Order: sequence, then structure tokens, then C-alpha cells
Amino acid sequence: MPTITTKDRTQIFYKDWGKGQPVVFSHGWPLNADAWDEQLYFFATNGYRAIAHDRRGHGRSTQTSSGNDMDTYADDLAALVKELDLKDVIHIGHSTGGGEVTHYIGRHGTKRVAKAVLVDAVPPGLLKTAKNPDGIPIEELDKIRAGIKADRSQFWKDFAIPFYGANRPGSKVSQGVLDAFWLMSMQAGFPAAHDCVKAFSETDFTEDLKKFDIPTLVIHGDDDQIVPINISGLRTAKMIKGATLKVYKGAPHGLMNTNREQFNADLLQFAKQETKAAETATRARRTETRTSETSPSSV
Repeated sequence: MPTITTKDRTQIFYKDWGKGQPVVFSHGWPLNADAWDEQLYFFATNGYRAIAHDRRGHGRSTQTSSGNDMDTYADDLAALVKELDLKDVIHIGHSTGGGEVTHYIGRHGTKRVAKAVLVDAVPPGLLKTAKNPDGIPIEELDKIRAGIKADRSQFWKDFAIPFYGANRPGSKVSQGVLDAFWLMSMQAGFPAAHDCVKAFSETDFTEDLKKFDIPTLVIHGDDDQIVPINISGLRTAKMIKGATLKVYKGAPHGLMNTNREQFNADLLQFAKQETKAAETATRARRTETRTSETSPSSV
């Protein structure tokens, strides 16, 4: 299996399909890279290099008992990008993965980034605080942790239902989709499954969002029962200068499955879209790359 090794010797598994401009996908909690398979194949067959990794503690990556926090998630993503020497990257993050992408940009900048897409993502912050009065009360997050501790397997089965909106009238979510969610969730190590709740809910991404200087697309379902749009997507779109907001009417948190055709089409359109800012940034990066490649080595 293809992996990279981080500075703390954690092995991060990744998939790498196709050739072309790299598109890196960051998955939501408590899933893994398999959650993006349809999008990976779609982009790989449309002229892109599609990459997705299993976050530490999830899937086929090392089941770490430490480092299950947003700082480390962002640094692991940076390590992957550096190890594969990716440039002009389009980063796409769902839910916790959107937080990972946001914090990565906040900590490591946009030198290697061409564009970003935040999908039903957790920024700017989920926890209810004095600064975020409409956020999720800590008691509700404690219930999630308690559910994981009490009966993790059953918790994932129950959690999958609102995740995909299967509890809504007229839902067409298949049992197969719900089963796949349970399978991926059970592949996450217990420490990561438990500790990531704090990471995705208590991290304040406000300062990270201020550092976005690349074209950004914010996609959010207005019936997201996991990460409500009013405390996340709507606020994020206002905080990122020039961001484009697409609201999917009636869509749940797991809209990459329930609204796949629309979602894939919107992603591809955004990936292909050339803006003046993107063109200028791309030219600057390519010039920098050519200069470094032709400069004589020091002796």
C-alpha cells in the first residue's frame, strides 16, 4: 500500500489515481479515503491526478493514540503534499476534512494551493461559545463521545441515518450506503474516533479563514443535520473574500452520495474555471518552478 511517514513515524495511507493537475481530497469523521472513491474515479477519468489519504487513526493509516488533533491533521496533509511534491493543488475537504484543509492553509499557506472547496465543512467553529452563541452546546458533543464509549458499532449505525438524511420523508438512501458508512467508521481506531470530536468541534478556524487568498467554493446542504449550515457554511462563505457559495436545497451532510451527479459536476466546473487571480497565481508558481529547475547548483 502507498504510504508516507510523518515526523512522528505515523504512516499515512493514500490513493493516487490518474495524471494531471492534482486534486487532493480530505475525508470527514470517522470515515477514510474510500468515502471519496466515486469522486476520485470521476476526476481521474477527466484528466486530473486524484489523491485521497486516510487521516491518522482512520482506515489504513497508523492507529495513533496521540496527534488526533487539528494541528497534527493539517501538518500530516502538508507532509503528504510535500512528499508527493504536489503543486497547483485543488484541495477538497468534507466536514472535518474541510477543517483540515482550512487549518492547513492557515498553518502552511497557499504556495502550493490553486483552489479550495469546503463541503459541509466544520469551519469557522461548531462549539457554542460567547463568540459563537448559535453553536452546538458542549453537552451535545459529550453525548457523541458517550455514544462511542458505550457501543461504538451501534452508534455508527444510528449516526449514519441523519448523516445521509435517511430519516427524512422520501429519502432514497440505500442500505448499502448506510452499511458502507458503518464499515468505514469501524475501521477508525478508538482514540481517533473519540478524540476527533474535540478536534472538529472545538477548533476555532477564524484566523485560518483570513489567510485564504485563492479561489474558494463553499458547498453546503441546507438540511445538514450534522453540521448545520447557519453556523458553518453561511458564515464561512462570508469570511473568505471572493468565495462562491452553493447551497444544495434539501441536501444532507453526506451530499457527495445523495447528490453525486450535481456535486461532481459542480466540482469539475470549479476545477476547470479560470479566474484572473488563479491564472496569475499559476503563472507565478510555474515561473518559480522553472527558475528553481534551471538555476545552477551551488558547490
